[in-house]
Amino acid sequence: MTVLNRTDTLADDLAARIIDSPAGYTGIDGDEQWAAEVRRLAQLRNATILAHNYQLPAIQDVANHVGDSLALSRIAADASEDTIVFCGVHFMAETAKILSPQKTVLIPDQRAGCSLADSITAEDLQAWKDEHPGAVVVSYVNTSAAVKALTDICCTSSNAVDVVNSIDPDREVLFCPDQFLGAHARRMTGRENLHVWAGECHVHAGINGDELAGQARSHPDAELYVHPECGCATSALYLAGEGAFPQERVKILSTGGMLDAARATHARQVLVATEVGMLYQLRRAAPGVDFQAVNDRASCKYMKMITPAALLRCLLDGVDEVDVDPETSQRARRSVQRMIEIGQPGGGE
Repeated sequence: MTVLNRTDTLADDLAARIIDSPAGYTGIDGDEQWAAEVRRLAQLRNATILAHNYQLPAIQDVANHVGDSLALSRIAADASEDTIVFCGVHFMAETAKILSPQKTVLIPDQRAGCSLADSITAEDLQAWKDEHPGAVVVSYVNTSAAVKALTDICCTSSNAVDVVNSIDPDREVLFCPDQFLGAHARRMTGRENLHVWAGECHVHAGINGDELAGQARSHPDAELYVHPECGCATSALYLAGEGAFPQERVKILSTGGMLDAARATHARQVLVATEVGMLYQLRRAAPGVDFQAVNDRASCKYMKMITPAALLRCLLDGVDEVDVDPETSQRARRSVQRMIEIGQPGGGE
C-alpha cells in the first residue's frame, strides 16, 4: 500500500473539511480545485479511477473511465496502474478484485452496498441449489463474490438471454437474484424450466408501470429506454404489444445499450427508466436529444455515497480496501470467465 506524504498544505486543508456522517462523507465540493487534487493524488498513488454510470456528475467527470460495472472491471484488469479506485457499490469493487487479484482495489466508502446484491446470500443460494440438484445457476453480476463462487455462469443485463440460451434446454436453470431480469430472460427464451429468485433493486423496482404508462401518454413522440431490472419493463412491452405506444420506440436496454441507442437515435425526446445518474452520460452522448427520467426520484442512495469527500479521503489515506479470499475469488472468477466466453461480456449491466 502506497503511503502518501501528508505535508501538502492543500491536501491537509481539504482533509480537514471532511465530515463523516451515517449518510456518507460530506464537506467537500466537487469543484475544479478538488478535481485537480484528486487527479494529483491518483497519480501519486499510481491509481486509476473508475466510475459507474450512476455516480454523481463530479465523480464521473474526474474518473479515468466511466461505464457499467463489468466493463469497468475488465478495464481494471488491463490497466497499467497497480491501484484501482472503484467509484460504485461494494459488489462492483469485489468484481474488480476478482478479475485483478494482484492489484489493490479501493472503494471510497465501504458502506456503499446494494439492495439487489443483498437480496440473496451464499447460504440462500446453496439451499436453493440443494432443492434443485443438477440445475445450472445463472447469477447476475450484481451479486457478492460469495454468490458468484456458487454460480455456474454469470450474466449481465445485455447477455442474460444469450447465457440462458447457451445452456442445454433439458437442464433446469436457477436465475438470481433479479426477478425482473429473470422474467425478461424467461420471456425472451420461452424457457419454462427457468426458476427465478424473487430479488430486486429497490430503485429500479420503484419505477412502476402506471408511472411509465402516464409518461408515455404524455409524450407520444418520445422513444422509451427501459432497463430490464425495472418493475415497469413488462408494462413497456405490454404498451407496445397493445399498440398504445409504437413498438419500434420501446427499447429494453442495459446501461451500455442505452448509450449506444442514444448515439444512434433520431428522436428528439427519450424517456429513460433507470437510475437517474444515467441521464448525465446520455446527455453527453447525444446533447441534441431531450432525455427525461420516467421517475426523477429513482436515485440510489448507495451510489450517491461516493461523494467528492469520500473520493478525496480514499486517495489520501488509501481506504477502503476491498479484498476477496483466494478460494472464493478463484471460484467466482470461473463463473465470470464462462460468461465472457459466451460473448457480449462488457458494456451491458
